[in-house]
Amino acid sequence: MNFTTINNMTGTQEGIALVKSSEIKNSKNGSKYLDIVLADKSGEISAKLWDYQEGLHKDIVANVIVKVRGQEQSYNGKPQFKIDRIRQVTASDNVNIADYIPSSGYDAAFLSSLLQYEIDGVTDEGMRALLKEIFAEYGEKMCLIPAAFRLHHAIRGGLATHTLSIVQLAKAASQLYPAIDRDLLITGALLHDVAKIEEFEIASTGLVSGYSLSGELLGHLVMGAMIVERAAAKTGLDEKTKLYIQHMLISHHGDPQFGAAVKPAFLEAEILSSLDMLDSKIYEIENSLSTVAVDTFSARQWALDDRKFLNHGRKPVSTEAILPKKGTEEE
Repeated sequence: MNFTTINNMTGTQEGIALVKSSEIKNSKNGSKYLDIVLADKSGEISAKLWDYQEGLHKDIVANVIVKVRGQEQSYNGKPQFKIDRIRQVTASDNVNIADYIPSSGYDAAFLSSLLQYEIDGVTDEGMRALLKEIFAEYGEKMCLIPAAFRLHHAIRGGLATHTLSIVQLAKAASQLYPAIDRDLLITGALLHDVAKIEEFEIASTGLVSGYSLSGELLGHLVMGAMIVERAAAKTGLDEKTKLYIQHMLISHHGDPQFGAAVKPAFLEAEILSSLDMLDSKIYEIENSLSTVAVDTFSARQWALDDRKFLNHGRKPVSTEAILPKKGTEEE
């Protein structure tokens, strides 16, 4: 965390941070405390406010920016910030919210142009028309919002970055295996998470604050198939191709226990599911190592079978895929 030390004798630090999560808990003696995760662009840290007072601290909730003072300590071998004082920032703090929100390394204009480039590269006229119809409505928002609530690519611009990463993986697979229908796979990759735009509630910070009613009741897999249904009716996409795309969307989580409506039933659907899982795992592993020293292990990652991961130091840790500029990738 980019905090400033204001008292060397006590180790007291002060700074501005995003409250990534906040939960009121009960200590062993029955008193209430706040269990918080503070974050900025440099990383995040677990924090505790032991002297919780509802009248003073009820507005310290997820997705607000706060000014905080306290000391970094160690608990069970992990850094933990003991909070002495905390409040929401005010106008007088002159805070640029964007400086404290984890974001993609790419701006929205670049992501939008690259999405359009990939759409234009789909040679099947029916699929290309479908993509143009859908992205005319959803493309701009896709470049701004996260891809997840708490896990992979839960950053501003994360949805488009995740989508484009999978498109690059899909194009590479299509070069290697000639049996793959390239247009079908890329269309599925571009659309697989598009309904997250309707699934999520977005806070003023640009991060996900929760789920919409339709997101809770239907989820983005089914909602994505519904979006394809509406767009196909407008563009006249043939029935079989529409069904293939819808199947890819409702099966891309791979297994019903992970939210898939059905398991992948043809080659491109299986590949999309595998690439989606691969990209999310790479992000999660790299993110777990972002604050870990070389030759040490991360904390256990519950989303990855509760495993720990080693930072071997052979390459710099980075959570960002390197997306090519338009037309520079090898075809």
